Amino acid sequence: MASKADYYALLGVGRDAGADDIKKAYRKAALQYHPDRNPGDKAAEEKFKELSEAYQVLSDGEKRAQYDRYGHAAFEQAGMGGGGFDFSGNFEDIFGDIFGDFFGTGGRGGRGRARRGQDLSYSLEISFEEAAFGAEKTISIPRTSVCQPCGGSGAKPGSRPATCSGCRGTGQVRFQQGFFTIARTCNQCGGQGSVVTDPCPTCHGGGSVRKTSTLQVKIPAGVDTGSRLKLRGEGEYSPAASAPGDLYVLIRVREHPLFERANTEVVCEVPINFPQAALGADIEVPTLEGKLKMKIPAGTQSGNVFRLRGKGIVDLRGGGRGDQLVRVTVETPRKLTGRQRELLQEFAELDGADGHPQSRGFFDKVKELFG
Repeated sequence: MASKADYYALLGVGRDAGADDIKKAYRKAALQYHPDRNPGDKAAEEKFKELSEAYQVLSDGEKRAQYDRYGHAAFEQAGMGGGGFDFSGNFEDIFGDIFGDFFGTGGRGGRGRARRGQDLSYSLEISFEEAAFGAEKTISIPRTSVCQPCGGSGAKPGSRPATCSGCRGTGQVRFQQGFFTIARTCNQCGGQGSVVTDPCPTCHGGGSVRKTSTLQVKIPAGVDTGSRLKLRGEGEYSPAASAPGDLYVLIRVREHPLFERANTEVVCEVPINFPQAALGADIEVPTLEGKLKMKIPAGTQSGNVFRLRGKGIVDLRGGGRGDQLVRVTVETPRKLTGRQRELLQEFAELDGADGHPQSRGFFDKVKELFG
């Protein structure tokens, strides 16, 4: 009689493998050699039996300890088939745990109902101000919803679905495969355990209808393009699912004609004229909450940035509100009157190097480098 293969080698794991590694290895190998995937292949069936035997031992702490100590001899006892293994007990539970998703059984004794319906996504465009301060928007979305007249049962109001004769209401059919029992989703009822004999006229027995739903979406202050809002339970409904899916609202913020955003800061570029920059002035600048007076100090240079505290955007993570940055640009006049030209020429004659430290520093460096 041929010697039996080492259980660890069969599953392709080391002797120090953890329970999760053993389960993962068994799942992969057993799916490959399962009789349903290899109909009529006796070699695959035998391989599947060997893998199952190895898994039953190595997944049980007590049996694994015996195997590690005595090898196959630990289970070679008279009167026990399958090399000393009784597959009539908990093997069905092991099989259900491993292959529940593959065969649609949903685990031990379940009816194979999906956990949730399908998720949906919706792209929502909002204004810059709505992103900054938050808003409540109304959206319309087509989706599959529960049929209200029948409550999702699919049966005509006043009637009830009949117990499925194929599975007797369990949602599963069981058949013998060699020395163990396999449970599969009932094809007659789709795992529901019941069939509709008198269908609802609204959904025609499907239990769901396609319609456009109107929802209110609360936009929190501080969202930005790419933000995603999750509305739990507002996705697709399916009679085969235990709960509806979720709706994900994807945010896109429209560009603003005056403001740009940098995280929680709002950036605004404001033009001023030469006299304002040179002499200083009080100017009005726009903010998200309206216009605001801001002082421009004398000698302001083009590109100087001024900070307005607390005039930015709320931090979604609770870090308070950002600031507004006002970047000024000094605008040179394109057209001059005769009088303006005279005054500027006179100013140029009176202007000295002391009034232009940046220019002086720049040209000093040029002289150092180039002579």
